[in-house]
Amino acid sequence: MPEQKRLFLLDAYALIFRGYYAFIKNPRINSKGMDTSAIMGFMNSLLDVIKREQPDHLAVAFDKEGSKDRLEMFEAYKANRDETPEAIKIAVPYIQEILKAMHIPVIEKPGYEADDIIGTLAKQAEKEGYKTFMVTPDKDFAQLVSENIFMYRPSRMGNGIEIWGIPEVQKKFEVERPDQVIDYLGMMGDAVDNIPGLPGVGDKTAKKFIKEFGSLEGLLENADTLKGKMKEKVIENAELGRLSKKLATIMIDVPVEFHEEDFELNTPDFPKVKEIFHELEFRRMEENLLKTFHVEETEKKESTAQEGINASLEVQYDLFGTPAEGGSATQTSPSGYKTIDDTPHFYQLVNTGKSRTLLLEKLLLQKSVCFDTETTSLKALEAELVGCAFSWEPGKGYYLPFPEDQEETRELLENFRAFFENEEIEKVGQNLKYDIKVLSRYGIEVKGPVFDTMIAHYLINPDMRHNMDVLAETYLNYSPVPIEKLIGKKGKNQKSMRSVGMEEQTAYAVEDADITLQLKHLFEKELPKRNAEDLFRNIEAPLVKVLAEMEIEGINLNGEYLRELSKEMTGEIAQLESAVYEQAGEEFNLASPKQLGPILFEKLKLADKPKKTKTGQYSTAEDVLSDLAEEHKIVADILEWRQLKKLQSTYVDALPEDVNPDDGRIHTVYMQAVAATGRLSSNNPNLQNIPIRTARGRQVRKAFIPRNEDYTLLAADYSQIELRIIAALSQEETMIQAFRDGQDIHASTAAKVFNIPLEEVTREQRSNAKTVNFGIIYGVSAFGLSNQTSLNRTEAKELIDTYYKTYPKLRNYISSQIDFARENGYVETILGRRRYLKDINSRNQVVKGAAERNAVNAPIQGSAADVIKIAMLRIQEKLKKGNYKTRMLLQVHDELVFDAHKDELEEVGKMIKHEMENAYTLSVPLDVELGTGSNWLEAH
Repeated sequence: MPEQKRLFLLDAYALIFRGYYAFIKNPRINSKGMDTSAIMGFMNSLLDVIKREQPDHLAVAFDKEGSKDRLEMFEAYKANRDETPEAIKIAVPYIQEILKAMHIPVIEKPGYEADDIIGTLAKQAEKEGYKTFMVTPDKDFAQLVSENIFMYRPSRMGNGIEIWGIPEVQKKFEVERPDQVIDYLGMMGDAVDNIPGLPGVGDKTAKKFIKEFGSLEGLLENADTLKGKMKEKVIENAELGRLSKKLATIMIDVPVEFHEEDFELNTPDFPKVKEIFHELEFRRMEENLLKTFHVEETEKKESTAQEGINASLEVQYDLFGTPAEGGSATQTSPSGYKTIDDTPHFYQLVNTGKSRTLLLEKLLLQKSVCFDTETTSLKALEAELVGCAFSWEPGKGYYLPFPEDQEETRELLENFRAFFENEEIEKVGQNLKYDIKVLSRYGIEVKGPVFDTMIAHYLINPDMRHNMDVLAETYLNYSPVPIEKLIGKKGKNQKSMRSVGMEEQTAYAVEDADITLQLKHLFEKELPKRNAEDLFRNIEAPLVKVLAEMEIEGINLNGEYLRELSKEMTGEIAQLESAVYEQAGEEFNLASPKQLGPILFEKLKLADKPKKTKTGQYSTAEDVLSDLAEEHKIVADILEWRQLKKLQSTYVDALPEDVNPDDGRIHTVYMQAVAATGRLSSNNPNLQNIPIRTARGRQVRKAFIPRNEDYTLLAADYSQIELRIIAALSQEETMIQAFRDGQDIHASTAAKVFNIPLEEVTREQRSNAKTVNFGIIYGVSAFGLSNQTSLNRTEAKELIDTYYKTYPKLRNYISSQIDFARENGYVETILGRRRYLKDINSRNQVVKGAAERNAVNAPIQGSAADVIKIAMLRIQEKLKKGNYKTRMLLQVHDELVFDAHKDELEEVGKMIKHEMENAYTLSVPLDVELGTGSNWLEAH
């Protein structure tokens, strides 16, 4: 008996939206600034289906002009949906073009939705003996499931699927038959599609009614048997229920026909698909496409042929043609990889005395060299050197391996000190800070100018990812060998780089150096086009070394203090748990939202209309509980319990584990290429997010202490730098004068806004003015202000309106920034750092509003970041030139923390304050507050 044929029908928009939102936190932006997330997400789903299932027949259904019939029935159908994101609008034509090139049919009918097209085709195919799979995450399709029709629900990232047949639908919806899903939807409605349903009927009630009455009609016929308000609601809204069921019913009579020959999955037009992928910069997807359609044999033949060519290039000569002394200097050339100008390339292993001497001689003749270390660990200050690759000419590179014996490595590395510490030779690398820190463990300092391709690209395209593989794929059209291929994936079985064969080490390491060098050649031409040359050369590149020095220095930690603090917190946490259980009348898992929700909203009934998550559970998110905390002590206790648990696990218990075993200090890592505004971020551990608004949060800072008794911690903090910058940029004279006169800016604002003398300003008025002052930077609305203060929405609106009347130039500045962004597509900081705003002209008001807020905020926050970076560079230079014992340890947004030697304290304090306050000249004076103490909290 022949195997049953299979048809796969894809719900285009459902998969496109799902793909887009899968990348929402890390959107895929190509070098042209185009958001390709929706296209990539859809293609991941499509290729995963083809690769996983190898279907005989396949088609993709699109909505076109919405459902005419449903809109005639109910004008508000889908009326509450947000406007389609711009990235999805752009994506659809590309997706349809790709499908056309892949010879996959696109099915659409004006006035019909994809659901109806798929439903019709599925039922027709079933009659033809097909097994049909409806590829969609939309649960509404469950109503169509039968013995031969299934729902095929892909995961967001293509990592797994769910297939719903009749048993799965029965279990999910608690129905006897899949067609009862229509009754379920009719009863409870659908907020996404704006189907009203029966008021007061949710998931549980709908399932209960179906079990009891079998259908919506059965419920309506027996509504008089219900009790209380539910009886009243069902009877009064009977017609609404019937309408909702009609709206939820997927049509199976759309004018489309299933002819199996039209739906056969054929071989794509590979050149055409590749052409589109190249335009979109989808490098890896091209490989995925070939593998999906089993175009591997051709690749293997080409690879084998290339290996033969490579083998013929192998030479048993040292670095520059001299016969090798015992060792080898093998030249290797990875298959398929060409340089920018298509010249061939050769990689050489340097492992003899003479070849090392020749390498050093050549290195010292260069003006610019790219180098890349290979090590045993991602933790730079714990890693051992395995080798170092060098490249100064595209297509050529050299690999210097190091012995496992660390003393021998030090001796060998000593020979290359003359290169690394040469002030005249530019050092090029990708994430150079890591390599600088590794070399520091061997007493080697990297001197001379640096060019970090990661940092350069961060200035060129701040919203794109900056890791080398992505950059190589995007700008060189080449996918480097992944490290996992050499040492395996992360986990217990991952190998060390030392265990990798020397030939593989050489090819991998030098490929990285060669690629990085070529990226450097591209980016140094691009930086001036983005007005980023000066910012890169004078601020960001020199900062790499300063941050490396701070990270190497680290900060001392009082582990014993944290262990005692943890004991105290454990007691407080236990007391809060007991208080919560007593108020709840039972014990439960306080960390489980699934258990907490019913306690709060069913048993204790703390809210009339509790918010629910997409999965139907009660939401116990912080913002939801915060609204209830003032009225209900149990909620306040739960929030405090959460804060303490998080503080304990994230910092109190975790910080001692982050201490470096070699020096007993904490060494955070500063990420220079993450925040698009230009701010630094701290990681492993994150010392910028230690909470300071709670008493316990502040106590964590007490754990950070000076080096020894000869030192004290010194904290230097910019006072209200962002408000000073916005005053200067907007040229708002009233605000500028307040800063020049040294007034309390929040009290001064309150006096002007409330039209009262400065001395009569109350604490609440100052607090409200402070909220508006900072809120303006972030585009606060009346609704937002009312949530942050004791004001109602009307009062909040009046306060904002009065604020803008008081500071008219501020409002003009905000408008001009948004206008500039609309015209140019970006905004700039005082140093020309650009923030690109691709959605500034979007027709989606939510997306557009976010871009407008960024147009105002980015220049202010970014300018503050620029100023403190200038200060850091100047202070570090002064500390080194003056041969001071004082060291710069931490940067926490607007604050710098130092290990200050007590003998230098007065002199160094004055220098730090001067350099910070004079880092950049504005029409408003910069003000820095200094504090000292035996721990960070005391110094703050």
